[in-house]
Order: sequence, then structure tokens, then C-alpha cells
Amino acid sequence: MSVFANTFGAVFTLFFIGIIGWWIVSKRMMTDTVFSVLSTLSLEVALPAMIFSDVIRNFDVKAYPEWWALPLWWVGLTLLLFILTMAFSIFSSKENKSEFRISLFFQNGIFFPLAIFATIPSYSHLVIDVFFFTMFYAAFLFNTYYLFFPKAKKTFDLKKIFHPVLVSVLLAVIIVLFKGAWLVPKPVITALSMVGSMSIPLLMLILGGNIYTDFAKREKIEKADAAKFVLIKNFLFPMIVLILIYFIKPPENVALILLLESAVPPITATPILVERAGGNKSIANQFLLFSFIISLVSIPIMITVYNLLIK
Repeated sequence: MSVFANTFGAVFTLFFIGIIGWWIVSKRMMTDTVFSVLSTLSLEVALPAMIFSDVIRNFDVKAYPEWWALPLWWVGLTLLLFILTMAFSIFSSKENKSEFRISLFFQNGIFFPLAIFATIPSYSHLVIDVFFFTMFYAAFLFNTYYLFFPKAKKTFDLKKIFHPVLVSVLLAVIIVLFKGAWLVPKPVITALSMVGSMSIPLLMLILGGNIYTDFAKREKIEKADAAKFVLIKNFLFPMIVLILIYFIKPPENVALILLLESAVPPITATPILVERAGGNKSIANQFLLFSFIISLVSIPIMITVYNLLIK
């Protein structure tokens, strides 16, 4: 029960920050014109700052001898999720298929795991693992999201390969491997850590505000597609991964990350990316909102089942 309660508390923390974002926008303290800017600030400034400072302070090669294998596990999971996404998207309506697919495929693979692992003491050592596991995720996301929308006017951007998240991980790892962490002044690390602490709250505030803006327009709620999406994203995906974990038996740290990556809601930036690609931002927001709400229960359930059957 403690695992369920702790996981629920971690997810509810994110949910409550989203409620604050909803309230801020409803009171006209912030407009939706700043969402894109704040999203960039969170993903390309605050998050890399968090990663760099944490890796410099906490990464120990002896404690993480197989850190280099974590990105390979991410590649495997990404291939699996793509196959599942294409297979299960047959259940979506034709007009929402692109939004359905992109929301299924791109999970909130960094912020949700970080919030959960940082909140539960027995999982706190997995924070560094998440950084290594997802080091290529941001570069992959921003160079492929538009492919789900055939009419999107966007091409491959070589600059996005060297996303600040990837650069921050590689730079910090190189510094640690060459035993140069002592060269980075402590005030710099402290400053970066303080900037990094903004990343999760910023994205959750954006999420709440974004959803308020769309729902204030009285857009039609796609109940059937939303229900099918939540069933697939929040329950079927993690159940399939849980079965695979049971038979493959990956290392414990990898197993828990794989399960959580398959169980979390879509990435918070999905509605913004959908809008950039010319898709229906409103339905993307609905998928995100309902998946987020149900994750308050679905993620704790999956973690509890994992602890009972596998751990």
C-alpha cells in the first residue's frame, strides 16, 4: 500500500501544479501566447541545467557501470511503442488518427519518472538512470513529431540532433569520466540546479493553462476516442510491457524504467507540437488531460503490480 500511496502522491503533485496553471490562466495572469516560450525555456534551458548539475554531482562510474546500455534499452522500447502505436491506432476515428498516434507514441518520459523517483526514497537512485535512458529522446522528438502529420510543412533539422538535453548529458559525462568534476565551481552547479528546479513546475503550469484555454472555447469533447485512448495508453501499453519484463527479465533498474515509460501520459508539449504540425490541438489536449487524470490511479496500480509480481 505504501508504494501505491507514494506513487499516487508523486503524480498528484504534478496534477496539482497543473491545477495552479489552470487557475493562473483563468484569472488572466498569463495568456496562451507565452506557452511556447515557457515550453522552450523549460525543455531547452531548465531541464539541461538540471541534468548537468545532477550528473556532475551524483554520477559515479563505479556505481553505474552499465550506464552506456540505458540508451540502447530506450531504442528497444521506442521501437516497441511505435509498433504498438500503429497497431492500436486502428481503433481511433479517421479524423483524429494523427493526434491519436502522436499522443500514444511520445510519452512524458522525463518529468513523470523524475517526479516519482525523486519522491519515493527507495527509487531516488534511478534519477540518474532516467537521464541516461532518455538522453536521445528530446532530439528524436523534435525531429520526428511532424511525421505523424503528412501535410506538416517541416523538414529534418540537423540542429535539433544536438538538443541541449543531449549536449548537457554528454558534456557532464565527459567531465566526470575524465575526473574533471572538481573543476566546475560549486556556485555554478548550485545556480544550474536552481534553474533546473523550474523545469517540472513550468511544464505543469503550461499544461494546466493550455487545457483551460482550449476548454474555455467549448470545444467538442471526443468521448469515444478519449476513452479508447486512455484504455490503450494508461493500461494496455504498460500491461504489455509488464508481460515482456516478466519473460525478458532485464536488470531491476531498467525494468522499472521501462514499465514507467510505458505507463505515463503523453509528453506535456504534445498539444503545442500538434499545433505546429497543423493538427487538432484541442483533441491532443483532451487525450493529454484524460490520460493525466487517470494516471493518478493507473500508474500506482502498475507500480504496485510490478512490485508484487516481478520485484
